[in-house]
Amino acid sequence: MKFSPCTDNCTHQDTHCDGCGRKRDEIASMKKHVVGLVKLAKEMEYENIEEYADAVAASIKKKLGLKKQ
Repeated sequence: MKFSPCTDNCTHQDTHCDGCGRKRDEIASMKKHVVGLVKLAKEMEYENIEEYADAVAASIKKKLGLKKQ
């Protein structure tokens, strides 16, 4: 399955969003994890948010066994 990012054209009917095509449970799960990452960044008072986001992405790729890009 290919990931489809949010397009800011969200719909709340049916089982899938018409904007991005993702299932409601996928959207909810991702939102939960993003909220947690934002909470951590705020708690740590990170000033370099771009580096934090890049490090999170790199960590995900590493854990999936993907090469660094």
